Amino acid sequence: MKLPRLVLLQVFLRSFLLQASWNYEQMQSLGLLYAVTPAFRRYYTGAALLMAYRRHLEHFNTHPYLATAVIGALLRLEEQKQQGADPGFGLSEFKAAMVAPCAAMGDAFFWGALRPLVAVAALLPAFQGFWWAPLGYLLLYNFPHLGFRALGLIRGYGGGVRVVSSLQHWRLSDWSVYCKQLLLLLLGVLAALISIAATAGLGLSGAWVLCAGPLLWAVAMLMRRKISPLLVIWVLCLLSLSWSQLR
Repeated sequence: MKLPRLVLLQVFLRSFLLQASWNYEQMQSLGLLYAVTPAFRRYYTGAALLMAYRRHLEHFNTHPYLATAVIGALLRLEEQKQQGADPGFGLSEFKAAMVAPCAAMGDAFFWGALRPLVAVAALLPAFQGFWWAPLGYLLLYNFPHLGFRALGLIRGYGGGVRVVSSLQHWRLSDWSVYCKQLLLLLLGVLAALISIAATAGLGLSGAWVLCAGPLLWAVAMLMRRKISPLLVIWVLCLLSLSWSQLR
């Protein structure tokens, strides 16, 4: 029995409360049960529904943004179980195999790379006094975060265990590295803007002109992936030293 879109929407909205009943023994298990309840009530009734709840009342802890991929796959496996199909492994085994990789990828990308990158990117217009900088931060961070939540549920429910291929295709580990490299560049630009504006007397517009060239060159080199980021950093350092000597 396929789930209606309205039920999937309810599961998606409830997934935002995944950590609302977090506890040290089972971590996010109560939040997981709360999220899948609209779907489970379509699958089971009475004692069968109670057994399904007990089946998932076990340790569950992963990154909340990628949890929807696991939830969607679990719903598909529950459908197969209800139809008598045998996926070849248990639901508990699938959850145990998925939670750790999703937690590692999510922590590294969203919290270790994307969030600081977006924060520094928002500081650049904030440094110039633009009032919309905090709003820009919220949009830049939440747009991919909400997108991964929704796409994870769609891919998980649509593909079942094949959601593993989708997670691999997203290459979040590689994007974490790229975001951290770009973060270093933006931090350098921010430091250069403050230094040039304070010492050279050029104002922010003139400082941006001086920083734009090296920044664009550095981004172009990193996009080609043939130039070492360390070499880019050394070249920018030499340019900065040369500028200070010319002054």
